[in-house]
Amino acid sequence: MNSFRLITTASPWLILACLAAGALYAWLLYSKQAPWPKPLNYALAGLRFVVVSLLCFLLMGPLVRYVSNKTVPPTIVFALDNSQSVQLFSDSAALRATQRELQMVREQLEAQGYQTAVQTLSQSQAQSIAAVAYGAETTNLSQLLQQVQDTYTDQNLAGVVLLSDGIVNQGTSPTYANYGFTLYPVAVGDTVPKQDVLVASLRYNKVNYSGNRFPLEVELQHQGFGGRTVNVVLQENGKTVASKQVLLKDNQPIQQVAFQVLASGLGKRHYVVKAEPLQGEFTTLNNTKHAYIDVVKGKIKVLIAAAAPHPDIKALRTAIESNENYETVLFIPGVHEFKEGDYDVAVLHQLPGRMAGAEPALNLVRQKNLPALYILGPQSDLPNFNRLNVGLNIISSGQTDEVTAVANSGFGNFQLPEQAKERLQEYPPARVPFGEVRLAPNTETILYQQVGRVRTDKPLLAVQTSGDKRNAVLLASGTWQWRLQEAANHEQPQVYNKLITNLVQLLSAPRNKKRLNVYPVQTEYTSSEEIRFNAEAYNEALEPIYGQNITLTVSGEDEAQRTFTFANGENQSGVNIGTLPGGRYTYTATASINGQRQKDEGEFVVEELQLEALNAVADHNLLFQLASNTGSRLYFPGELRQLEQDILQADYKNVIYSQEELNEVVDLKWLFFLLLGLICVEWFVRKYNGSY
Repeated sequence: MNSFRLITTASPWLILACLAAGALYAWLLYSKQAPWPKPLNYALAGLRFVVVSLLCFLLMGPLVRYVSNKTVPPTIVFALDNSQSVQLFSDSAALRATQRELQMVREQLEAQGYQTAVQTLSQSQAQSIAAVAYGAETTNLSQLLQQVQDTYTDQNLAGVVLLSDGIVNQGTSPTYANYGFTLYPVAVGDTVPKQDVLVASLRYNKVNYSGNRFPLEVELQHQGFGGRTVNVVLQENGKTVASKQVLLKDNQPIQQVAFQVLASGLGKRHYVVKAEPLQGEFTTLNNTKHAYIDVVKGKIKVLIAAAAPHPDIKALRTAIESNENYETVLFIPGVHEFKEGDYDVAVLHQLPGRMAGAEPALNLVRQKNLPALYILGPQSDLPNFNRLNVGLNIISSGQTDEVTAVANSGFGNFQLPEQAKERLQEYPPARVPFGEVRLAPNTETILYQQVGRVRTDKPLLAVQTSGDKRNAVLLASGTWQWRLQEAANHEQPQVYNKLITNLVQLLSAPRNKKRLNVYPVQTEYTSSEEIRFNAEAYNEALEPIYGQNITLTVSGEDEAQRTFTFANGENQSGVNIGTLPGGRYTYTATASINGQRQKDEGEFVVEELQLEALNAVADHNLLFQLASNTGSRLYFPGELRQLEQDILQADYKNVIYSQEELNEVVDLKWLFFLLLGLICVEWFVRKYNGSY
């Protein structure tokens, strides 16, 4: 039921004054003798009375209060655990019969005035319970129930019928949550343990160095096979790399099997661990696990060269080596000897300097065109530094200035931690050369200088990000105090370490001079995730261009090829190729750019989760606890009619939702046109009848 009410901001007695004003105005205008008949004169006086009274009434600022009521019947949501385990370990005929019975319960509830809906693990709604397919690769009941609660918050959600086997392999347990509705669990699956051997999990490092052996640990579980021996096989590309005979023990249902694997070659490697089936096993679906590793060359070597011993050196080495993929070699003239080597990046502290002795490091950087981080300080030789053309020139008289660091929010080559802005403000001031700083066009600022409370446009830390060279310049020494201050305030110098390691990673990254760059958004996917590729195209000046037709060919380990054609756009530069089965994939992308054929290639992996095949035993205790938490009970497939009766006997009521609107009468458009119409009618009649 809807209601309408007129509210005035002034005393209602003033309405009489409005009427009096209208009557007075009409009497003054129409009390004299008129050239038209008296009935018409009375009608015109009435029009003027209405118009003037309404205008006076509007001056009082009246409001219209409109209340609309909406009656919403109770809603019952059928939440279906459509995971693979329900279908794998339930009798298929019984499961289909249960679905049909639930659909009948739904129809009966709708006939009694209830609203119903069907929700699945994929967060999608289904039209019919009987048509739901059981293909979800993971089970997250907590997310499913939370999604139902969020979706039907304002829709009079009375209860949720949950069809599940109680097996949860992702997210938190739903028993820890508080739901604002009654839960009616329907239990399917089998709670009787089966004879089974399964590979529960694999433990290994996802990144390993070429030529090294890495451990791959297998967690093997069994039920009912004590005293038997199982053969565990490790394979790569269909060939057996290693195998072990494992004696299954009655009193040890979980056993560890360790392999030492040689990481050969470079790139993505795909290993398969199999427990060979034993006679009498309930299922062999969980006998296999896949491991995907990335084999890379040895650690990135960083040369740290300094003009003289300095506390910065210790802070820099500690920050760099916080990343296990980096190792440092130190060179200080007269303290540490220079070691020839195959370095990937150099850190030059106050070099070029005013003192001799550091020439070997400078010559190495120059001859091998090594990317380098230059740190300036009192011992730096600025004229020689400017001649290096590393993206930044300084014109200084030798004076210094104290500044603090401010992050450049527009720098996008790497991201600092979220707390970087606050922690940078806590760092002690650093001394920088005072003077004019000139940036080359191919140089970006990472940190700006701030003098007192004034942020300047002078860089404190800058990096070359394009062109033939990639170098960075930090205009301040003494930054060891930054690391010390952050560690004192926050226990871990996370921002300082991340800044240095990200910078070294950016400098040591391979120079990308490709004119076509096609790459997957992630290097690792699961078999349930959609795979998306991004694409970038460049002209001869390495400027981005758009609208290029790109052909992408994806090949799996089975040598089957999938081809996709798309164009890179300014706002949408990629393609979604959908889901793929587990395995290692390579891809090749080609395009014709300005008449020249460009090519890019790479690889990625799709991991087969196989979580649903790990546990063949239903967990009805979890469903029982869910029912108890909401004041309900656990139902089995043969009790669905009782479920229907219990929902109807709960006698859930309709809920009335009210919505109130408060508007000023003067804002009503129809009222404006009404007054305008009355005035026009009066004017027309007067003129037509010879108004004086």
